[in-house]
Amino acid sequence: MRRVRAAVTGAPGAPFTVRAADLEDPRAHEVLVRMTAVGVCHTDLGMRDSWPLHLTPMVFGHEGTGRVETVGAEVTGLAPGDHVCLTFASCGICDQCTAGHPAYCRAAQARNLSGGRADGSTPLSLDGTPLRAGFFGQSSFATYAVVHERGVIRVPTDLPDAVAAPLGCSGQTGAGTVLNRLCPEPGASLVVLGAGAVGLSALMAAVAVGCDPVVAVDPVASRRELAIALGAKAALAPGDGLVAALRDLTGGGAHHVVETTGRPQLARRAVGALRPRGDVVLLGLGGEVTFDVMGLLAKGVRVHGVIEGDSDPARFIPELVGLYERGLFPLDKLVTTFPFEDIDAAVAAMGDGGVVKPVLTFT
Repeated sequence: MRRVRAAVTGAPGAPFTVRAADLEDPRAHEVLVRMTAVGVCHTDLGMRDSWPLHLTPMVFGHEGTGRVETVGAEVTGLAPGDHVCLTFASCGICDQCTAGHPAYCRAAQARNLSGGRADGSTPLSLDGTPLRAGFFGQSSFATYAVVHERGVIRVPTDLPDAVAAPLGCSGQTGAGTVLNRLCPEPGASLVVLGAGAVGLSALMAAVAVGCDPVVAVDPVASRRELAIALGAKAALAPGDGLVAALRDLTGGGAHHVVETTGRPQLARRAVGALRPRGDVVLLGLGGEVTFDVMGLLAKGVRVHGVIEGDSDPARFIPELVGLYERGLFPLDKLVTTFPFEDIDAAVAAMGDGGVVKPVLTFT
């Protein structure tokens, strides 16, 4: 048992409160990680606001990075002192996992969104009572986390923590959508709707593989400027005439559109911006979207839903590290760091659009 500090959410929509808690030792296939940094993602906030009351109090956080402290008796391939990136949990034995698509693991709900381990237990406790955890297999809004070995990816010792943290979700979600799902040909046109961390990760991956043009759409001027600096040929505000402007910039319609906002009206405009037989990918958390079926049929449009970039993290995160080291995936350009105790300031900065990817650091 170890004493830790964790950002606890006491009820759905309640603010984060940093409190002392107790963390169990790792089980046979688990790893104890001392957190050095963790990204803040819109998913943390959206899930916090809609999280079931009976699964509170809860610790969120799913973009952790740190150093391995101890490993369980059956863990292989990891050792104390390893620099690691934490990512989502998967079982490793179902048909989706064995086919290389663990983001669609049959046990994903129990292992990522049940408020604990797959068996219903939680490694955290607060004043002697269970503290729900296991968010995306980690609950990394805490100074330490116990994580199943499948969610722990070793990264180079000299990789900056502020880069390693977002690789586990937003980085691989955006980049994986381009590199794992769309697999665009060089010269293909690609539009990103929403220039947050996921959208800009998709943009950087598209630029890296030679898409041309790459166009970003976002209402925040500073994010449009960043998109241009990262290689976009144009960056537009989502005003009237957007679809016509995108079709003009892409020579009659984009080959691919990546929609990251979760807003139904932008999803429909994404379809309008495509050329015949184009692809639209929906990444943003959202509700119901309606499409004109005849419009989809007439254009032969393919609509994809993608989570975690359809990534196999053990293979894909090292690929992203390689792109970063070659200067082709400059994830650090998206990051602003905050001390862990300033989590509320980080959330506010992301909410007003001033910060793309807040990363909390631990001292």
